[in-house]
Amino acid sequence: MSQKQLADSLPVTRSSVANWEADRRLPSASVIAKIAKILDVEAMELLDAANKEDNHPRVIIVDDNKIILTGGTPIIEKALPNATVVGFTKPSEAIKYVENNLVSLAFLDIELGLANGIDLCNSLLAINPRMNVVFLTAYPEYSIEAWNTKASGFMVKPITLEGVKEQLKKLRHQFQWEGANNG
Repeated sequence: MSQKQLADSLPVTRSSVANWEADRRLPSASVIAKIAKILDVEAMELLDAANKEDNHPRVIIVDDNKIILTGGTPIIEKALPNATVVGFTKPSEAIKYVENNLVSLAFLDIELGLANGIDLCNSLLAINPRMNVVFLTAYPEYSIEAWNTKASGFMVKPITLEGVKEQLKKLRHQFQWEGANNG
């Protein structure tokens, strides 16, 4: 079945189907049920297949300080060994990446030079509402404003393995990763 045929059967746009196939967006539960019916499979089969793919989550870290990216990326990779971890110093690059990739978790600095991590959080969640966001900062006084977003957590720098593992326990939207049941 082509993307257009599936789109016409639902009805949604062909670009919506293309975004689902490219892992840029997720269909709603009601649409998943309709897709299962069209494909003559159980909805759980589709969800199980998606869950298997979700064992390799995409994670981003955004900080205007390259030293934080250089030091933090390997720590996140150690906590999530099967994840793809990508770092950005510019919020615009992170937004572009999230527009084209299904990201499960974002670590965002609150102060990004002239940019604001809280605004970036809101922009990223507008693209993918199921993305988990953990704020990073050296300034704990931002915690109240950060909690007014739909973030999952808040870490005071520096990034530590123990801190990342603790944040993984608090995510709003769970996803599977290697070692998830190992604490």
